[in-house]
Amino acid sequence: MTLRVAVATWSPSVVGGAENYLRMAMAALARRGHRLSLLHESPAPPHAESVAPAGPDVPQWCVADAGAEVALRGLAAWRPDVVWCHGLTNPGLERALLDAHRGVLFAHGYYGTCISGLKRHAFPDERACARRFGGACLALYLPRRCGGLDPLRAAADFRLQGRRSALLARYRTVLVASEHMRAEYLRHGLPAERVRLLPLLLDVEPDPAPPPERAASGRLLMVGRLAVGKGGEHLLRAVPLASEHLRRPLRVTFAGEGPRLGAWRALAAKLRVAADFPGWVRRERRVALAREADLLAVPSTWPEPFGLVGLEAGAVGLPAVAFATGGIPEWLRPGETGELAAADPPMPAGFAAAIVRALADPGHHAALRRGAWEAARRHAAFDHAAALEAILAEAAA
Repeated sequence: MTLRVAVATWSPSVVGGAENYLRMAMAALARRGHRLSLLHESPAPPHAESVAPAGPDVPQWCVADAGAEVALRGLAAWRPDVVWCHGLTNPGLERALLDAHRGVLFAHGYYGTCISGLKRHAFPDERACARRFGGACLALYLPRRCGGLDPLRAAADFRLQGRRSALLARYRTVLVASEHMRAEYLRHGLPAERVRLLPLLLDVEPDPAPPPERAASGRLLMVGRLAVGKGGEHLLRAVPLASEHLRRPLRVTFAGEGPRLGAWRALAAKLRVAADFPGWVRRERRVALAREADLLAVPSTWPEPFGLVGLEAGAVGLPAVAFATGGIPEWLRPGETGELAAADPPMPAGFAAAIVRALADPGHHAALRRGAWEAARRHAAFDHAAALEAILAEAAA
C-alpha cells in the first residue's frame, strides 16, 4: 500500500537531532515507495540541508511565506492519508491540521507535559521533574526556576503547553523514542495503545568489526547543542578532578553551537581545562572526532528523552559517561557500554568519578568500547522503516 504522508514541522532544514532524524525517516519512506509532502512554519536558511528528499515529487508549503490559509489549502488539495507532526510551534496551525486530517505525533521532547519543556528544576539545585503538567507548574515556575525568572514568559509558556496538552488526545498515535517518554505520556492520561515506542534511526552505520585495541588519547568528546540543561559546566568542573585522580591530562572537545558557548569557553579558560570548540560539525567530522576520543561525555542535567548521540558514538566503539537521567539509562549500561553518575542532584564530582571508572583500567575501557559497539549494532538491526510504515498505515486506515 502506497501512503501519502504529509510531514508538518517547524523547520524544513536540519538544525538539530529531531530534524536530522526526520531527514533520515523521510528518505526511508521515499525508498519504500511512499509519496511525501512537507508543510513547514519557517523558511529555509540559505545553504541549509533539507529534511525532505530532493526532487519535484515532494511538494512543500511554507506558512511564513504563503500564510497558514494558503498552505493548509495546498496541503488539503494534495490529499494526504496521514499528517505526521514534528514540533510545530503554533497550536492553532496544529489544530487546523487535526481538524482536517488524521494525525500522528512524534514527541521528540516534553510536548504538552512541561511548562518549560526542560522537565527540570534549577533551584535550589538541578533535578529532573516528575510532576504532571497542570496549574502547580505555573506556581512553581519562578520559585524553582523551571525556565527563568520572567513572569510574562511563565504565563506564555503555560498557555502554550496547555494548548498542546489539549491537542494530544486528538492524535491517532503518539510516537516516542524511549520507555522513559512512554511513561511520561501514560502518566498524562494517554491510553497505552496510542503511545508507541519507535526506536530512532542511527545516523552512523556501526563498524563491521569490533573496535581494535589502541592507546588512550586522553580526549573526551561532547556532541550537541551548547545550551542550558546540557551540563557543560559540570563537565568542565569534572575534568580537573578526573585528571588529578588518573594522573594524566585530559582534553575535551565541544562539537556544537548554542547560547552557552561563550560562558563555557570562559569557564574552560578560568579552570585551565584544555578545551576545543570547533562549532557544529557534519557527520564525517563527528565520526572522526569519535574515533579519536576515549569517552563521549553526556553531562545533561535535564532528562534527555533518549540521547541518541550515545548509540551513534557506540557505532564506532566509543563508550559514554553520563548522568543517570531521562532515557539515557536505556542505552548506557554501567560497566557494559559506559559509566553513569547519580543525578539527584547531578554534581561534577560524581561525573568525574564516572570518568575515572571508565578510564582507570585499560582492560575495562577496552570492554566498554566493545560493549558500546555491540549495543549500537543491536539497535541498528531494528527495521525502523517497516515499523514506521505500519504505524502510519494504521493511523491512515
